[in-house]
Amino acid sequence: MTETPTLSAQPQHRHTSAAVEPRRLYDSFGMNPRIVRFYLAEKGIDVPRHEVDILGAENRRADYLDRNPAGQLPTLELSDGTFIAETAAIIEYLEELHPDPALIGSTAQERAITRMWWRRVEIGICRPMVLGFYYGEALEIFETRFRCYPEQADAQKQVARNGLRWLEDVMNDPWLAGRRFTVADICLYCYIDQLCDVGQPIPSDLQRLNAWFFRVGERRAAQASIWRERPMGMRG
Repeated sequence: MTETPTLSAQPQHRHTSAAVEPRRLYDSFGMNPRIVRFYLAEKGIDVPRHEVDILGAENRRADYLDRNPAGQLPTLELSDGTFIAETAAIIEYLEELHPDPALIGSTAQERAITRMWWRRVEIGICRPMVLGFYYGEALEIFETRFRCYPEQADAQKQVARNGLRWLEDVMNDPWLAGRRFTVADICLYCYIDQLCDVGQPIPSDLQRLNAWFFRVGERRAAQASIWRERPMGMRG
């Protein structure tokens, strides 16, 4: 761990017309932290990182909960002491500060289309994938942290596979939103890349989706965003 700033349990949110720049990103192993790292690398944005041992439950300790009461990673700290949690909120904030290159969209229509696909893959694929993992392979780690339903593990994985098959039929080329590479691609890629080696690969007969996955993996930011360690053999 690096230095721990002195922070109040209830940070004040200050409203100002001037942009409030990020101070640091609380980062860790995992799909959502990697989404933000991938996004930052793709944009060429440098934000200092403060690493949190999520597997050791450091994110459940009082000092981290003061910053993010939900105990989740990542969390973005701003220079005025504000904390922003939730991956989508962090990315939306950074996109406001650094609109180019646009990874959500340059117009209202583009932004709406990106958010549509982002939401579709989050709900229909990413969420059931990770629940299948929590209730299955990672049950011993997570059953003491929140309510788990091991009897649902296989069903959640099947929901995710159904979502992948649906996506195969309706996705655009070369990216989910068409000609634009967006955060929707980053989100889905990071979930699949972490869980593909623990029982949830893309089915081999989904040719378009496998080709898409390969294209994303060739991007410089995909490699730059990988966590240095591989717990349970996973990239995160």
